[in-house]
Amino acid sequence: MIWCVEDDSGIRDIELYALNSAGFKTRGFTDGPSFWEALQSEKPELVLLDVMLPGMDGIELLRKMKENTDFSEIPVIMATAKGQEYDRIHGLDLGADDYIVKPFSMMEMISRVKAVLRRTGPQQVSKLIKVGGLIINIDEHTVSIDGERVQLTFKEFELLRLFLSHPGMVYTREQLFSQVWKLDYMGDSRTLDAHIRTLRHKLGSYGKYIETVRNVGYRMEVGHDE
Repeated sequence: MIWCVEDDSGIRDIELYALNSAGFKTRGFTDGPSFWEALQSEKPELVLLDVMLPGMDGIELLRKMKENTDFSEIPVIMATAKGQEYDRIHGLDLGADDYIVKPFSMMEMISRVKAVLRRTGPQQVSKLIKVGGLIINIDEHTVSIDGERVQLTFKEFELLRLFLSHPGMVYTREQLFSQVWKLDYMGDSRTLDAHIRTLRHKLGSYGKYIETVRNVGYRMEVGHDE
C-alpha cells in the first residue's frame, strides 16, 4: 500500500491513478493530521509525502515518523517544489529515503517508488545447500563446485536438489519419476539411468556419492571426508 499525502486534489488524484495503474494499492490524504491518525491503525509500504501541507507540514510529519519506533522504518519519498533545496536537504538529514521535485512526471514517480521499495524491502536470502565444495543455490537454480559453475539441465538440477535435501535417503525409481518428472507412472528406466550417469559425470569427484541401490533406485550418501 502506497500512501500519498498531498493537499492539491488534482496532483493527488493523478498520483493515485498512476500508482494504481502500475499495480500498487494506494490511499490518499489531504493533510498531515488525517495521515497521522490513519498511521496509528495501519502501516503503508511507502509514503509519498508533500513538504508543503496545511496545518502540519511534511518535514514535521517526517520528524515525528522517524522519532517513533513504530513508524521509523517506513520508507518516505519527499515531494518538494523547485527552489526548496533546504527542505530537501533537511528531509534527507531526518531520514527521508528519496525526494522528487515538482513538477515531476508520473513515470519518474513510479520509478523512484520502485527503487526505494527495492532498496528498503526485506532482502531475500538465497537458500543454499552446501556439501564440502559443492553448493546448490535453490533460488538462483545454480550449482557450483569449488567456486566453478556447473551447468546442469533442469532434470539434473532437480535430481541433485532432491538427493541433497535428504542425504542418505533411498529413492525408488517410481519416486524419482513422480517428484522430478511429475509422472504418476513408471517412465522409461533408461531415461532415469541416463540422467543419473550424466549428473555423476558433471559432478566430478562428487558424482561417486550418488549410489545405485540394486533393484530399488538411487541415493546420495555424502562421504565424511567431504
